[in-house]
Parts: sequence; structure tokens; C-alpha cells
Amino acid sequence: MQISLGPLLYYWPRQVVFDFYEAVAASPVHIVYLGESVCSRRHEIRLSDWLDIGRMLQSAGKDVLLSTQVLVESGADVTVLHKIAANGQWMVEANDMGAVHCLVTSHTPFVAGPHLNIYNLPTLQWLAQRGGRRWVVPVEMAQTDLALVLDGAPAGLQTEVLVYGRMPLAFSARCFTARHHNVHKDECEFKCIDDPDGLVMRTREGEDFLVINGIQTQSARVCQLLPELPVMQAMGINVLRISPQSQHTDRIISVFHRAMNKQVALSDALAELTPLMPGLPCNGYWHGKPGLETIQITGR
Repeated sequence: MQISLGPLLYYWPRQVVFDFYEAVAASPVHIVYLGESVCSRRHEIRLSDWLDIGRMLQSAGKDVLLSTQVLVESGADVTVLHKIAANGQWMVEANDMGAVHCLVTSHTPFVAGPHLNIYNLPTLQWLAQRGGRRWVVPVEMAQTDLALVLDGAPAGLQTEVLVYGRMPLAFSARCFTARHHNVHKDECEFKCIDDPDGLVMRTREGEDFLVINGIQTQSARVCQLLPELPVMQAMGINVLRISPQSQHTDRIISVFHRAMNKQVALSDALAELTPLMPGLPCNGYWHGKPGLETIQITGR
């Protein structure tokens, strides 16, 4: 198995982003996804900057991919999509079917991102026949359902699972961060840069419920599947995805890397990981339960 770092979902200042990926370059992560996948209005990092970061990471021995935007809303977004698809250097994570079309048309291999919502074998086979080399499992898919799909998965197609990070749940043309600050989306003043891990929404009882991140809605709880590594290895999962957060990402990568290579006991790794999390853990979806639940598995 390998460890990947998913695309940066939040809006950070330019220098913070460059410093972050300098630290990633020194980490034991194998695969790094780069690019703006949430909101095209975020302008601290341009496509040319992502390419510069990619070259730096590649020189550090990382496998670099470019991620496309999930919700394409304008002609400018389409132009950027075509530039990413035609970059000619790195494989692309396609996060909508428009990106798939661009990549299929140019006969370019790609990774089928989690937002393509691949829930069954025929869909997976269709994408593999058109150049898909890896697919990222939707966060809602249970382990039992995934096992059924993998039983008939095309030979050579890799499977990637989110094992750590707040789960992307929905995207909307409306910007919830702008709405929260009572400003228009087109004049948002880039308010989301003030929330490096998104803005937590709480219930009336004060319980963390959701996180708003511009046009994206995330879970407030953090998907954490560290105890499932032996199961995933037995299932033939190829890549474990970690989603970036503003603090401790390099340490989180290290914990998963050492646990994956049996350099530390899972119980010790879990004790090390827990204080690094920005919220409570959850693993409900993996066990076929509501996503915000935490299922305790005994005997492991």
C-alpha cells in the first residue's frame, strides 16, 4: 500500500501553501494531488504555481497528480480544466464527467476522483475501459459494498480510500461562507481564508455538526480509519488517502506510514494520532452505519 495526500480543500495564504508543501516534500507520503478543486475564485495560488509546487515535489521523489474542480461554473473554469487535462506531464484526478470527457478525448490516463460517485462495478469497468488507472472510493461506501465491487474490478485498476480527514459531503453553486458573513458570492472578500480548516457549524445543543468551506459542505467529525489498515491490506486496497489540514499533516502522514509498515502497534499509533485531530473521529460509513457514528471494533 501507498499513502496519498489529497488536494488542499481550504483557502490558505500563498506563502502558507508553499511552506506546507515544503514540509510534505520531506514527509514519507508517496502520492500528492495538487490543484484547486473547490472554488475558482480562490486566487492565492494559480495553476502556474501548482505546477511549480508539483515540480518541487517530483524532485523530492513524489508522484504528483493534478486535481480538477468538482463544480465547473463558468467558461473560465472550463479553460482551466482543459489546461489541466492537457498538462502533458502528470496524470489528472477527474472530479466531474466533463474532466473525464476531456481526458478520454485526448486518450490520457486518469484517476477517477471520489466525486464521480462510483458505486457499482459496471460504472467502474466503463471508466477503466476509457483510461481510468485508479479510482477513489466515495466516502459513503461501506466496506462490504466495496468488497463486492473489488471482486470483479478490472485487472490492474488501483483502489484508493480516504482514511483520514473531514469528509466532503456536498457542493453548491451558493457559497455558504459568504452567506454566513452576509456578503454576496461574487463580492465575498475571500472570507474563507480566515478559516484554515473551514467554519464549524454547531447544533442548538452545541455539538459540532458540519463544516462549511466556501461552496463545499464537510463533516465536522474526522473520518479516521487507522484501525482498518489490516482489513484494507487484505482487501487489496492500493492507496490510503489523507486529506490536508492546517496543523500536523506531516505528523499524521508519519503515523499512518509507520502503522502501515508495522513499525508501531496500531494501538500506539492511534494514541499518537488522536490529539492531532481537529475534531472527534468517525467511521460509520465504512461499517454501513450513519457517517458520523464511531463503531468500536473489538478483538483487533
